[in-house]
Amino acid sequence: MLQKTSANSREILFVTGTRADYGKLEPLAIEAVNAGFPVTFFVTGMHMMETYGLTKTEVHRSGRFDVVEYINQRPGDPQDMVLAKTIIGFSDFLQEMRPDLVIIHGDRVEALACALVCSMNYIRCAHIEGGEVSGTIDEIFRHCNTKLSTMHLVSSDTALERVVRLGEPRSSVEVIGSPELDIHARPSGVSLQEVRDRYEITSDDYGICIFHPVTSECDNIGAQAEALYSALKQTQRYFVVILPNNDPGAREILEHIDHLPANRFRVLPSMRFHYFSELLKNAKVLIGNSSAGVREAPYLGIPSLDLGTRQTCRTFAPSVSKACAFDRAAIGTFVAEEWGNSYERDISFGTGTACGKFRDLLLSAHFWNRPMQKYFADEAVHA
Repeated sequence: MLQKTSANSREILFVTGTRADYGKLEPLAIEAVNAGFPVTFFVTGMHMMETYGLTKTEVHRSGRFDVVEYINQRPGDPQDMVLAKTIIGFSDFLQEMRPDLVIIHGDRVEALACALVCSMNYIRCAHIEGGEVSGTIDEIFRHCNTKLSTMHLVSSDTALERVVRLGEPRSSVEVIGSPELDIHARPSGVSLQEVRDRYEITSDDYGICIFHPVTSECDNIGAQAEALYSALKQTQRYFVVILPNNDPGAREILEHIDHLPANRFRVLPSMRFHYFSELLKNAKVLIGNSSAGVREAPYLGIPSLDLGTRQTCRTFAPSVSKACAFDRAAIGTFVAEEWGNSYERDISFGTGTACGKFRDLLLSAHFWNRPMQKYFADEAVHA
């Protein structure tokens, strides 16, 4: 464990279960450390799984945080089992640490488990990127996290309005933007050639494909993946494919990824976030159903094709096209017409200034003085 030399006695605990949420949480955690707060990461979920690159090493690599690891699942565990295991492990850990603030992100099952434990133990919990919609079970998790958390740090005015309509007091909601945009807004610190060398990417004329399972569509997610990758093979373009997350249905997607020709598809379990930022900044297109296609790619002006229902109802910028994952013709047309195009930066999810706003909140008395007991704010419905 690192020695905590900060004079600030308030301890902050960040919860991370995936490579994606760590990319959003790390810049906030660094800002908290710079402001004098001792920071610990509770690392679990996909981070602990070798199939997905054992990305817990990314958290340790910073060297600026205490890190606690917890294995909450085995391959194939259903989400309810993962929820139960995470509740048990996180509850045990909180009996030792008792942090002043827990930071959770988004809509993953690990965040739901930790938010539930915090609410039952009256530990202050701040939720990053609540108030957003997607149409899958993840959206249910996200809204549950909103009701379980005491503070809400959202990415847009639209998200703020949704959180308020859920009965949360307006005074508990702050619009800071999406934290990962802070990283994309500045130089990555690595060159594209360094990225290509590290990850053995053999072309600088490439697209990115990230296709995740949709838990409500497990019966045909494999067929969706087959259609997508078949269409990409027909384009004769080079793609960097990043493995899906470990939700139910991932195995069916992986079976099709395993058969992609290595000369035109570079398959990666994960990437360091700064390296991914540089890769995305130079990509010709992004295709799949990752939130990166509706948030990060538009911010960078990269054309993206959102497939299927996973990002349903998300805000869509002019650079974003939509298609059914089974529509091979639409995928091929998108690649042919959008490859290498450039769009004006979209700032629907922030301007790359989330960290500074987060720091100001941590240093304000208002943030820490909010009562722990929550009530439904009826008056907020009409705000």
